[in-house]
Amino acid sequence: MTKQQLFEQIQKKRSFLCVGLDSSLDKIPKHLLKYENPILEFNKQIIDATKDLCVAYKPNTAFYECYGKKGWETLIETWKYIPKDIFSIADAKRGDIGNTSAMYAETFFNEASSEMSFDSVTVAPYMGSDSVTPFLTFQDKWVILLALTSNSGHADFQLQEIGEERLFEKVLRTSQNWATNEQIMYVVGATRGSAFADVRKLAPDHFLLVPGVGAQGGDLQEVCKYGLNSQCGLLINSSRGIIYASQGEDFAGKARDEALKLQKEMEGILVGANLV
Repeated sequence: MTKQQLFEQIQKKRSFLCVGLDSSLDKIPKHLLKYENPILEFNKQIIDATKDLCVAYKPNTAFYECYGKKGWETLIETWKYIPKDIFSIADAKRGDIGNTSAMYAETFFNEASSEMSFDSVTVAPYMGSDSVTPFLTFQDKWVILLALTSNSGHADFQLQEIGEERLFEKVLRTSQNWATNEQIMYVVGATRGSAFADVRKLAPDHFLLVPGVGAQGGDLQEVCKYGLNSQCGLLINSSRGIIYASQGEDFAGKARDEALKLQKEMEGILVGANLV
C-alpha cells in the first residue's frame, strides 16, 4: 500500500484509526474459551465489528509468539483475515545485525515462506542502518522505526543530547538517508504531546504511528494539533480501549462503540483540516 493509497483510505473512511490486536487468553471474554482457538475467534469478531471504522490493524507479535506454534498459527490466520485494503502492521520491534534482520524481513513480508505478508513491521533502529535496510529491500513494504515512544523509560535514551540534538532527533534525521517517506514511518507516542512539533520539523511528510491514545492517556486533539500534515500523516492506535471494552458476549459490539467514538472525533478533525 502506497502512501497515497493509505491517504485515500483515510479519506474514504474519514478515519485514521489503527486497532491494536494485543489479544491475550487471560483478558479476552471467558465465553470464548470454548472455541478451539479462542484468540483467533476474538480477533475475527473484533475485525468484523471495526473494519469499516479503521484503516489499519496492528497485531503485537509478542501476544502470539508466547503461545508457541499455535500462537504463530493464530498470527498467520489473523493476518489472512485482515481485509487487504486495510493497512497491516506487524508490531514486532525487531532489530539485529544485517543477516538476522534479513530473516526477520522474510518472516513478516515473504508470504511464500512464512504465509504472512504484512504491509509493515516495526523496527528498533539502535543497531543502525545495516539492521534496517534488509526490511527496505522488499518492494511496497514499510518500515516503522521507533523514534519517540510512549513508555515511561523513554527518557533513558531517547531524550539524551548528542551534540545539538536529542537521540530521537538523530534517529529521524539519519534514517531519512536510508529511504523516503514512501517507505519509512515513525513511532511517536501520543503521550509526548507537543513534542510532535519537534518531530514534524524533521519529518514533515512522513506518516507517524501513534500509540498511547485511550488507556495510556494520550490526547487525540493535542496529537493532531501538532502532528497532522497535508495527507493526515497519522495512524492513531488504540488497543485495550477498544478490544477490551467489554468482557461479556457483547464484546464485539462494545468494541465497535469505542472505535466509532474515535472515528467520529477523527472525522471532525479531518473535516476541520479540509482533508475530506
